[in-house]
Amino acid sequence: MQNFSSRALRWLCSRLLACGLLLAGGGTPVIAQTAKVGPEMVAQKVSASSWYVEGLSALGSSANRNYISNAAFVVTPAGVVVIDALGSPALAQHLMVEIRKVTPLPVTHVIVTHYHADHIYGLQAFKAKGARIIAHQAAREYLNSDTARLRLIASRQELAPWIDESTRLVPADEWIAGPSELVVGGVRLVLQPVGPSHTPEDIVVYLPEQKVLFAGDLVFRSRIPFVGQADSGHWIKALDTLLAFDAKAIVPGHGPLSSEARKDMELTRDYLAYLRSSMGQAARNMEPFEDAYKAADWMKFEHLPLFRVANRMNAYNTYLLMEKEAP
Repeated sequence: MQNFSSRALRWLCSRLLACGLLLAGGGTPVIAQTAKVGPEMVAQKVSASSWYVEGLSALGSSANRNYISNAAFVVTPAGVVVIDALGSPALAQHLMVEIRKVTPLPVTHVIVTHYHADHIYGLQAFKAKGARIIAHQAAREYLNSDTARLRLIASRQELAPWIDESTRLVPADEWIAGPSELVVGGVRLVLQPVGPSHTPEDIVVYLPEQKVLFAGDLVFRSRIPFVGQADSGHWIKALDTLLAFDAKAIVPGHGPLSSEARKDMELTRDYLAYLRSSMGQAARNMEPFEDAYKAADWMKFEHLPLFRVANRMNAYNTYLLMEKEAP
């Protein structure tokens, strides 16, 4: 969830500073007294051959080790397929420990649902163990961008010691462009591109024999979605693609496991739809953003975690998007 425009980066840094999560001038982490220590990582069983770990609903910080997103793994007779690599090499190493509690088999593949920092900074740990990384080719542009470079530089300060000078961006070994399948040990995983939505390179992964969907950041549970530079209109349409999988269980990019697909997607869909409706009307009427934001009714969403941190930026980015979409 951590790709940003330069303007959004500056805004977020100011919010992080206000929350006590940035480094002081002398290089010592300044952590707010109320900052939560990250949760213990424990693999939770999803189906006969799949598990997931659940990160904290918070901004990444030194205090929580940047453990703010989910990752999952599927055990096959020939090895383990991991979906997303978490937000630091140390977290990826911890995930491998959890995997070894389930099976001694090696990790053969890592599928990246999208290249936001909290999902990919652990990739180098899996790469060092010989895992093959699979992602959508649309991520190449981000990997070679100033945004990715600046995000990593900022993370080395904000998230030290978990992100440091040895942390690097890792490209995929296999770039896919359309629907694909990965078969490992006779177990079939369906890779379905659904971007541009949350990001241009969004992929969801479906385990058809067990009806488990690994939805990446197209689905946020129990918290405000991070919209960033998303194509929110296509994101709403992509949720219909997810519903067509008829999954019995959904592992979201953030939040707890879902067993009620339609109900749990409604939060993300309703939030995106309201952003587009309220900010779209303001953009069409050439109403200033500040006035539009104050006039919007956020009552349905303001109780959710990270509302105060993320909602204003989500609304502003949507306002800019709707200006571009306006006739």
